Amino acid sequence: MIRKYGFLVFVLFQVLVVGCYAQVRTGSERTETYLPLLQGERVGLVVNHTSIVGDRHLVDVFREEGLALHRIFTPEHGFHGRFADGATVDEQGSVADIPVVSLYGEKRKPAPEDMEGVDVVVFDLQDVGVRCYTYLSTLHYVMEACAENGVKLLILDRPNPNGYFVDGPVLEPAFRSFVGMHPIPFVHGMTLGELARMINGEGWLGDGLQCNLTVIPCKNYTHRTFYELPAPPSPNLPNMKAVYLYPSLVLFEGTVVSVGRGTDFPFQVFGHPAFEGYPLEFTPVAVPGVSDHPPLQGETCFGVDLREVPYEFLHDQACIILDWLLAAREEYGNDTTFFTPYFDRLAGTAELREMIMEGKDKYQIRYAWKKNLDAFREQRKPYLLYPE
Repeated sequence: MIRKYGFLVFVLFQVLVVGCYAQVRTGSERTETYLPLLQGERVGLVVNHTSIVGDRHLVDVFREEGLALHRIFTPEHGFHGRFADGATVDEQGSVADIPVVSLYGEKRKPAPEDMEGVDVVVFDLQDVGVRCYTYLSTLHYVMEACAENGVKLLILDRPNPNGYFVDGPVLEPAFRSFVGMHPIPFVHGMTLGELARMINGEGWLGDGLQCNLTVIPCKNYTHRTFYELPAPPSPNLPNMKAVYLYPSLVLFEGTVVSVGRGTDFPFQVFGHPAFEGYPLEFTPVAVPGVSDHPPLQGETCFGVDLREVPYEFLHDQACIILDWLLAAREEYGNDTTFFTPYFDRLAGTAELREMIMEGKDKYQIRYAWKKNLDAFREQRKPYLLYPE
């Protein structure tokens, strides 16, 4: 009870004091800082539906300022955030007469011809703080393209809603993919601006490449600041509860268990047809633009409803809640079919799956992560822009 009310007091302080006198200002809202840097420049934009400044889109702000907008690049889910997770984004044409290039279709990285005539690329996407969320991978490839083509990169930083903790396995090189490109923990606790500084500083672009990088930081933000996202970051993260549960539930994507894709409550439940007797019942269906082909489509699943899990519980845990994954594996049985081949790629290692299959408990698993997590916390310190 003391911990519960202590957190409520903390939130009340944020609302009454921080909210009134020191509201978080995202990088995009600090127009007085970055607009002068863009005058006379030919600008490319990496944006989507989360790239807003108050009640306006960044594209509209730039047009009103008379900036020379040359090209728009879009990540997974597209400019309007209407493409389902993993769906090829085949956007063509233009937005406000500005040519659009998809970076989640035939290409993941801007081609040299896409960068022609661009002096600076402005990057403004809302991340959620988990390594497999692909906006970070898009950032990497944009940095690489900027470095190779002599184009400057300006990042308008945004808070990380899960920035208050660091947890999970550090990615091993053998498991590098678009859902994990860097040797960082599964939950890294950094903003995209901080990660860009780290990618540059640690030489992760490879071949000696260095991106000409400027980050416009948020104001009045720390890694423990409560920040409610002004727009859902992607179709299957429709609210803050899903965003906060995502670090613990996304690993289920590498198993036979559903996390509610194809329902009204994605990433707020988990279940499977074999879990009979569990209180929640749901049936995933195809939802165009949200979950085109959800796992277990049309099958009645039984499982656990996490929609009422208090925010203070998640805040107090400050970790990946392994209990749910371990309980689901036990309920399903020790059949090796519980995990799909995607699990190791998602986790960035085979060790987590192997430990679970060996019957290790959450304390043993977490202890196996400790050395690498401690090293990462030290490694990231020079790149942090905000107090921990």
